[in-house]
Amino acid sequence: MIPLSWYLIVAAALFCIGLYGVLARRNAVAMLMAVELMLNAVNINLVAFWRYSGPENPAGMAWAVFVFTVAAAEAAVGLALIISIYRQRDSVITEELDILKY
Repeated sequence: MIPLSWYLIVAAALFCIGLYGVLARRNAVAMLMAVELMLNAVNINLVAFWRYSGPENPAGMAWAVFVFTVAAAEAAVGLALIISIYRQRDSVITEELDILKY
């Protein structure tokens, strides 16, 4: 059986890669993909803790399904906003988006 610490290390690495992607990227689509990586790291943690706390307690799996649902909604709404901005501005570079700046 794989120790819990290995799952936590993988999840931490994924989260750090996602955080770097959010902070370093200028493209809004790449930033959304990085946020998805961060949410997947959270899911790995939830499922790992659920598995090691005992499968008879379904709370960890329920939270993982909830996070999947939130990630799907975030992706749908985020992509819709990015497509709308691209149609209006012909760019998805985040520094060029000053729609609300007045």
